[in-house]
Amino acid sequence: MGGAGFLLGLFSAKSSNHFSRLPRPAYNDAMEQASPILVGTAGWSYKDWDGVFYPPGMLRRKRHPLELVARCFDAVEINSSFYGHIKPELAKLWARIANDVNPKFIFTAKLHRSFTHSPLSAMEPTSAASIRPNDEDERLAREGLEALAATGKFGALLIQFPVSFKNTSLNREYLETLLRQFIEYPRAVEVRHSTWNNPETLAYFAERNVSFCNIDQPQLGRSLEPTSHVTSAIGYVRLHGRNYDQWFEADNAADRYNYLYKSSELTLWKDRIEEIAQKAKVTFVVTNNHFEAKAGVNALQLKHMLTGRRVLAPEPLLERYPELKTIADPVSEDRWGTNLSLLA
Repeated sequence: MGGAGFLLGLFSAKSSNHFSRLPRPAYNDAMEQASPILVGTAGWSYKDWDGVFYPPGMLRRKRHPLELVARCFDAVEINSSFYGHIKPELAKLWARIANDVNPKFIFTAKLHRSFTHSPLSAMEPTSAASIRPNDEDERLAREGLEALAATGKFGALLIQFPVSFKNTSLNREYLETLLRQFIEYPRAVEVRHSTWNNPETLAYFAERNVSFCNIDQPQLGRSLEPTSHVTSAIGYVRLHGRNYDQWFEADNAADRYNYLYKSSELTLWKDRIEEIAQKAKVTFVVTNNHFEAKAGVNALQLKHMLTGRRVLAPEPLLERYPELKTIADPVSEDRWGTNLSLLA
């Protein structure tokens, strides 16, 4: 069954009639490619991307960042939804902007942190006992996700837990409840503690059509090592960088993601991604090392490695990271699409 067919089957078999009528995501275009692998960054709105990924002062010229992102990539993971619920009107706007310049473009979205992190996560470990979402969180989360799904541009809901969320009976019970709570969406679960990396967990995810998120992160303590698991029709990969020195000690949270992968490191992940894609119907590859747009650099390098073709890159990024010029051509401003006001 193809990716779109899988999602429609999930909607109609295990959710309300309303969701069974949602437009199917634009996976058909992706499935026509030789390799159904969609590469993109985690988020697109970062202050330190101005003049690095985006032309200086682009926002003042009322160009929406997604116009450029959708020119360079076929997917993006909505990062802001972790910190604040998606506003339905913005979900529709984002989908329209991206579709205007790249009809194949697909969004994934992170579930709001109230469902996955302790409110005091900086002071106490996250567990089922410390996570405290409320009815308002669920209502607002659903409003934004439903609006995005209705555009046909929603590929997966990422449920991301911190490394302190270990594989315990209480946490498994909470995860079961959460997966049922959002069962109408294609779900990918990111767990970072190595206790989850076992046959029982993989079988559990597979039985529920839930994707196991394969991650790259600094190997500290019991951190999950790189994997290539596929437990649903959706393959999911996230690269966080390997900034060992500042992963837990950074003064500024953004400094954790100050890491540029070497080509040799990306080559190892290319092999894993291709292994995942052989088993999945569609695979999302997300770079989260967003410091000074390094996620953009590595996403473009991976896209080139996986397709064997030259890629398009923003001109400022080519100037900041000239090594990209061997694989990328510049996106000129006249190719961005229509001039749209910035509402996000």
